[in-house]
Amino acid sequence: MLAAVLASLGTRAGTAAPLEAPASPRAVPDSVGVLLPGAEVVGGGTLRFPGLPVYQAQLFAAPGWRANTLGRTAVVLELTYLRGFTGTDIARRSLEEMRRAGPLEAADEAVWLDTMERLFPDVRPGDRIAGLWQPGWGARFVLTRPDGQSRALGDVADARFAERFFGIWLAPTTSEPGLRQALLGPTATTDTP
Repeated sequence: MLAAVLASLGTRAGTAAPLEAPASPRAVPDSVGVLLPGAEVVGGGTLRFPGLPVYQAQLFAAPGWRANTLGRTAVVLELTYLRGFTGTDIARRSLEEMRRAGPLEAADEAVWLDTMERLFPDVRPGDRIAGLWQPGWGARFVLTRPDGQSRALGDVADARFAERFFGIWLAPTTSEPGLRQALLGPTATTDTP
């Protein structure tokens, strides 16, 4: 999704300005609590491109979560869009970012792109998409509109898809290492898996 945002601005991924942490962590949204009961904010930041805010990202996990458990315990990543994007563009650019971790099988690419095109809606400023990464199982996504109305977008019962998708932001191969560090919070080190 990061790349989709940058592409919509007519740029290439990896050219974003430095991130800034939110002024104060906000309460855990209901949609996140439904996906991961008891979750707490781990970290977050705002992606800006030429000074313009693009989206806010926050990572949530169970109390006591540490970055060295990434990929072994459930987390929720929520993006709050500050600009509008089509779901198709989000899906296509997400697939491109997923390739950063290494080559993908052509069959996986086709299935994953189709899945994301069906899952991700067009978004407007203020829309939030929260995704649960459940290692060993897959992912679940929820959309929340600014009026507070939430709806499930769907599940993807594919652990490999989930690892690659959430790796867009959380893997060492991310195009935005500053955002990764801000999301993983103070327990993270630069060599966190």
